[in-house]
Amino acid sequence: MKIDARGTPRVLNDPGAWRVILLHGEDTGLIRERALQATHRLAGTLDDPFRIALLDRETHNRLEEEATALSLMGGRRVVRVRDASDALLKPVEHVLAQNTDTLVILEAPGLASRSKLRQLMEKQPQCASIGCYPEEGRNLESSITQMLAAHQVRIDADALHWLAGRLGADRAAARSEVEKLALYAGDTGTLALEDVRACIGDAGSVSVEDAAFAATEGNRTETDTALERALAEGTVPIAIIRAFMGHMHRLRRVRAAMAAGQSRSDALKTLRPPVFFKRTASFGRALEFWSLSALSKELAALQALELACKQTGAPDVLLCRRHIATLAARAALYSRR
Repeated sequence: MKIDARGTPRVLNDPGAWRVILLHGEDTGLIRERALQATHRLAGTLDDPFRIALLDRETHNRLEEEATALSLMGGRRVVRVRDASDALLKPVEHVLAQNTDTLVILEAPGLASRSKLRQLMEKQPQCASIGCYPEEGRNLESSITQMLAAHQVRIDADALHWLAGRLGADRAAARSEVEKLALYAGDTGTLALEDVRACIGDAGSVSVEDAAFAATEGNRTETDTALERALAEGTVPIAIIRAFMGHMHRLRRVRAAMAAGQSRSDALKTLRPPVFFKRTASFGRALEFWSLSALSKELAALQALELACKQTGAPDVLLCRRHIATLAARAALYSRR
C-alpha cells in the first residue's frame, strides 16, 4: 500500500500492523531514522540479537531464513534489510506467502518508481511503501520544531527560518545539528537567532551570505569585508562561487515569476526557504537593480568562473576576488540607472 506523508506517522507508530515496510527515496538519513523508529516501536530495543536481524548487501540471501525464524525469547522479530533492490523481489514474495509475524523493513535509497519491488509493496495491503525525500520550507521547519520539542526546547521564529535555510538535505545531518542545539539550550530552554548562529559553526557561510547580498546591492566596501572574512575563516573559492550562484538563482526565480505576471510579494512567497526577514530589504533592492536577462548572464558567468577555478594551477582566490568585485561594481552601475 502506498502511504502518503499524512499516513506515515500512523505506520511508524504502529508498525506491527504490517508485514513489510519499504522505505525508499533520496534522503538516506530519513530512511535510516524511520527504520530505527519502527524497529524500536515493535521490539522495544535496537540491540537485541534475538529479536532484531540486520542484513546488508552481502547477507541478503538470508532474508527468507531470518524472516521465518522463531523468536527464542518471545515477541515479534524485526528484520532490517539495507540496500534493498529488485533482486529481493522473489525472496520477499516467498516471505509474504508464508505464515510468519516477523516485520521486514526494507531500506532502499534511490529505488526507481518503476521498480518491481516498489510496485509489489504498493499493491499488497499488508505492506507499506513510504517515500523518504529531503524536506524543505515549512515541512523542514515543522520537523526542526518537533525534534527540539522532544527535548523541551523552543526556538524563536527568526532563528527557525535562519536555521532551516542552512541545514543540509540529509535528515541525519540535520538531526545532528538539532541535537547539538538542544544540548546548547538545555532542558526547557529557548533558542534565539544569536544562539543558533553561535552554535552550529556556520560563520563562514554567514560571511559568504553577507558578501552575496552586499554585492548584488552594489555595496563594494561591505562585499570586500565579508568576502575577506569568509576566506579568512577557511571558506574555499568554489564554495563561495556556489553560494553566489544560489543567491542569484533565487533572485532570478523571483524575477521570472514577476515577468510571468505575479506581484513581487507573491513571487517572494514562492521561495523555499523564504528570505530571512532581516535580509528582505536587501533582497528587494537587488530585485530593483537586476533585470531577468542580467541575472541569467551573471549566472552563466559564475558557472564559467567555477570551471576556471577548477583548472590545475588556477589562482582561484584571485579569480574569485576579481569576479565578485566586478559583480558588485556592475550592481552599483545598475542602481544608478
